[in-house]
Amino acid sequence: MSADEVVLGFDFGTTNSLASVVVGGELITFLDNEQPIPSVVSFEGGKVEVGRKAHDKLTSAGLGVQGSTVRSPKSLLGKDELIIDGVRRDPVQMVEHVLHHVREFVLQTKTGRGLKMERVVATIPVNMEGRRRGLLRQAFRQAGMSVVQFVHEPLAALYGYLRSSENTEDLSKRYNGKLLLVFDWGGGTLDLTLCRVLDGLLVQVANDGTDEVGGDVFDDELRNEVERRSRAEQRVGAEVDPMPDARKRLLHECERAKIRLSDRNTWNVYVDPYYQSDDQADLQVNLSREDLQSIVGHLVRKGVARIERLLEREGYSTASVELCLATGGMVNMPLVKNRLDELFGPGRVHVSRRSASAIAEGAAWVAHDKARLHLAKNVELALARNSYMPLLTAGLEMPLEREHRRERFSLYCVDPSDGFGKFSLVSPHRPGPRVLPDDKRRPLQNIVVKVDAKAQPFRERLELEVVVNEDLILKAEAWSLNQKGRAEAEIHDLEFALATPSARSGWIRSGLMGQDSVSGSIGEPGDLVMRSNLASREDPSLVPGEVMYRINPSYFRVERDPPKVQDEERLYYKPCAYCKRSSNDPLCQCATSEASRLQTVHASSREATGMASRRSP
Repeated sequence: MSADEVVLGFDFGTTNSLASVVVGGELITFLDNEQPIPSVVSFEGGKVEVGRKAHDKLTSAGLGVQGSTVRSPKSLLGKDELIIDGVRRDPVQMVEHVLHHVREFVLQTKTGRGLKMERVVATIPVNMEGRRRGLLRQAFRQAGMSVVQFVHEPLAALYGYLRSSENTEDLSKRYNGKLLLVFDWGGGTLDLTLCRVLDGLLVQVANDGTDEVGGDVFDDELRNEVERRSRAEQRVGAEVDPMPDARKRLLHECERAKIRLSDRNTWNVYVDPYYQSDDQADLQVNLSREDLQSIVGHLVRKGVARIERLLEREGYSTASVELCLATGGMVNMPLVKNRLDELFGPGRVHVSRRSASAIAEGAAWVAHDKARLHLAKNVELALARNSYMPLLTAGLEMPLEREHRRERFSLYCVDPSDGFGKFSLVSPHRPGPRVLPDDKRRPLQNIVVKVDAKAQPFRERLELEVVVNEDLILKAEAWSLNQKGRAEAEIHDLEFALATPSARSGWIRSGLMGQDSVSGSIGEPGDLVMRSNLASREDPSLVPGEVMYRINPSYFRVERDPPKVQDEERLYYKPCAYCKRSSNDPLCQCATSEASRLQTVHASSREATGMASRRSP
């Protein structure tokens, strides 16, 4: 394989970063002394240091150095410039330094010297927003690399798990039709993806992600408790401040303690000096594994609880999951592993021995196989009368770098009474292109544009354009042709499908995929749902009854047999002819009587018409 044909898998993590590649069928992961490369940047006197050297500065006591060191620059993407060591720094540039450092590290290895590292498959958290994805792509370009394709981190881990096995096809058959849960708990985020394997195709059923319980949050919690214990044991009052940047050094030591206590029973946290006292006292606290578990146990429970909420939201139990694949540095904590075993049983939990490199290795296999992402579920527009129009169909191949997928639709406004056209974009619960009308839908985004409130139904024309860009972001823009109202929305939480080499073709035509259908409305009981007033065709039965009665009372003549739902809407909103109250007002007894009388007359008229037709020769 020539150098310019190699595309690397790149896991730019909040805490650590790593690159992998598959060359000649062999997986190669570029570790620094058997460890991932820390995502840390240090700026000191105009000199930039990245990775292990910058990380090691966090343990030094020199003044000013800590103030110039940035941990987890990934978490800063999308934020304003920061002043570090007296100089304004752009977060994109900080990220660029880390990416460039990893690239140079690879090129200096024995294997990497023959590689032309210019193209990567990069992994991202499932909840990473569109602007941050764009900035990450920009940072890659500035570091001399182009992102061929983004892949969700847990999906990459699952792909790598299947492809790294001795027989991918046999493992795919073993899990065919089964639900697999990937539990990726790293330093910055907790990502979950629930997938179903269908003939070698990995189909995302649902995703969930949060940065509220990442490993960095554990470190903060541990640091606060260690300092509290130190002050109590050493009798240091609250009026004594820590040394400049001492808390940063303590944070680093607490991260080490968290890692060490995964395979040891005790660890001593030591920072010298720490307090700005006359004797410049140090900080020294001995922690046991039980101490660690009591300090961060509530965060573990909070993280694992997201599994139960995700399964409950999608209508499954833990018994429905055939395999829980656990990756990321946090899964090495015994407390996390024990909790997963409690949920699924030890036989269904697989903690990867290469949990730190699983995502980069999965991305490398995706790159090697040239595996393309496809949309796993339809993106639909809710229309009047609870019907749905597909905008993007499941199976649509997602764009690569500098590509996009664009569709445009012309629509009618069924009811312009309130002066707004309402676009509700939804996605079915069921993966695959063929879904049932009563399948449960998940709201994606709502768009509202101004229309002519005085226009007749179907007179106001509306346009909708949807675009999926290279960052896997769906952008929808709607506008009205008369009032010139315009609005847009962005959707980043889409589900995807990824095919292994053994996947069968033609999955789009395979019909209903799996058993993921759940009947029900878009919202839950008690929720508010925006009623769509759009239509793709001119059909008077789509107009709300009270609106149709206002513009065309003769439409409700008995002989024209108007739809029952429109008649009910007309009666519901029609004021009582006697007391002028709304027909649903409990104080109006006459309105109920009048409505019942009208419905009885309507039914009798229909019956009489039917009898007359039967007597006709």
